[in-house]
Amino acid sequence: MQAEDASPAEKSAVSAAPRRRWLRKLVNRLILILLALAAIPLGLMLLYAVAPPVSNLMLARWFTGQPVTRIWTPLDRIAPSLPLAVAASEDSRFCQHHGVDWVELRAAIQDTDEDGLPTRGASTLTMQTVKNLLLWQGRSPVRKALELPLAALADIVWSKRRTMELYLNVAEWGEGIFGAEAAARRYFGKSAARLTPAESARLAAVLPNPIRYDAEKPSRYVATRAGRIAARARQQSLPCL
Repeated sequence: MQAEDASPAEKSAVSAAPRRRWLRKLVNRLILILLALAAIPLGLMLLYAVAPPVSNLMLARWFTGQPVTRIWTPLDRIAPSLPLAVAASEDSRFCQHHGVDWVELRAAIQDTDEDGLPTRGASTLTMQTVKNLLLWQGRSPVRKALELPLAALADIVWSKRRTMELYLNVAEWGEGIFGAEAAARRYFGKSAARLTPAESARLAAVLPNPIRYDAEKPSRYVATRAGRIAARARQQSLPCL
């Protein structure tokens, strides 16, 4: 059949074919790009499942010539009171959720001030660890949206014990001070293995703002907060560790 004898519908189908091929190629390329981007955090998660990690804050300080103090310490060489205090302070349902605490997240969405802003946080220890290792700091809806699926994936790749170990070794506890061992030596002159429940509660109390608050010389606010954390920690159990 000659082209001039083709019907309008046939001519339209012929002209649309190149566009469909172009769209198919574009979609395939986008899928490959997304898979490649997903492979990066997954690869890092698998690496950090066995290797000591480096947080984005540590990298930023190194790149700007600022000192970093961190002494990698296995969880079994950290006083049990510290995971209890940190969980009591930051993530009381650590052993119950799967990376994201949907119960606390829904409560945080519903509990807002007059401006519609949340009055409470819902970041789990897994989410905070993912943020420190794979994402960036600061308030960002994009980063928060990425935290959720990455935390759920991390909960599959890492055991709860490994997640806690990673968190306690990358958490910032002062200017250039990262991890429980460096914090214990800096503020209390002892190893993390010898921390008392009271000292662990003070370390947990400064986590919301470790640059502003001091675990060694706690303000009234930090001391009061530490007392509340210590009381909750006495009621806390972490069977998943």
